[in-house]
Amino acid sequence: MTIRNVAAATLAGCAAAGAWAQSSLTMAGVIDTAARQVHNAGRPSLSSLVSGGNATSRLIFRGVEDLGDGMLASFHLESGLLLDTGTQAATSYFDRRSTVSLSTPTLGELRAGRDYVPTYANWTRFDPFSYVGVAGSTNLLSNTPQGPVRAAFGSSPNPNTLVRANNTVQWLLPGGWGGLEGGVMVGAREGGASADGQQQVQGLRLGYASKTFSAGAALNQTESNLTPLGRFKDVSVGASQDFGVARVSAAWRKLSYGPASQTNLMLGLWWPVAGGEVKASWQRANLDGRVGSTAIQANDASQWGLGYVYTLSRRSVLYASCARIANRAGATFAVPGGASGLSAGGASSGYEVGVRHSF
Repeated sequence: MTIRNVAAATLAGCAAAGAWAQSSLTMAGVIDTAARQVHNAGRPSLSSLVSGGNATSRLIFRGVEDLGDGMLASFHLESGLLLDTGTQAATSYFDRRSTVSLSTPTLGELRAGRDYVPTYANWTRFDPFSYVGVAGSTNLLSNTPQGPVRAAFGSSPNPNTLVRANNTVQWLLPGGWGGLEGGVMVGAREGGASADGQQQVQGLRLGYASKTFSAGAALNQTESNLTPLGRFKDVSVGASQDFGVARVSAAWRKLSYGPASQTNLMLGLWWPVAGGEVKASWQRANLDGRVGSTAIQANDASQWGLGYVYTLSRRSVLYASCARIANRAGATFAVPGGASGLSAGGASSGYEVGVRHSF
């Protein structure tokens, strides 16, 4: 079965439901592609056409049914796309999100399925590059180098819970609590293996947001058959302030597993200019402790990123971004899209120019 079959079945089912309930169905998405060039130390430069330099290309189906007395039933299905090849971004159909919810204005939302973990929801709002592209903060949260992420989840990106988790139930605070926001998440392991995305997850987030200021803190813990040393812990704290002429942010995130830890600091800037917005960020990753018998405290890295987004319309933009990562000692953090085999302690740099359309 392909995404087309799943989409058709979803649309048909929702259309049938509309015959007896007041409901709505929205099909939306993002189409984003960029020309990118990346140079990794010790390797030749690599040029490519990539998907999702400014925002991840995706296809979204959302449905809402009014159950009366303010209660709503809803679902959200979201699938990542690789625009450059016309294929799915992952083997699962709705890899980005697949949830069903019940919500009321007074009690909040109860949501179940595959969803974003609280620490990611907290961290990414303070990243000017929204975790993607050559300058995204994900570059220094990689499981490629030896560190707590690789020690807990291995080198494959599938089992880790830095962004999403499977089999979760989440309660989200209702609006109208004086700017307070957040929620609590739990995820069942269901007796499976972490490689199958089945892990025990507990997380929570609490934040405050006004028109010009926001702040939040979040905690997430993961345990599976891959974590014999105990729980993998992920903590993030951040804040941002809009001064009118520009918005600035600062965020801190610590990942730890056994005797290994990684602490990331990120500073961000959004500067509105004629025709669009300039974005900039600086990050640093400090590793400490050891993985097995290997000491990792010298394997630190820093990254700066700069970008410009030019607004063509409410739905379409042009953008350009560049970034450079400076590694120390045995660190091998890299800008995505470069040739493999980056020299330990070597630099990685890249730039991209692209277009994004939302529908």
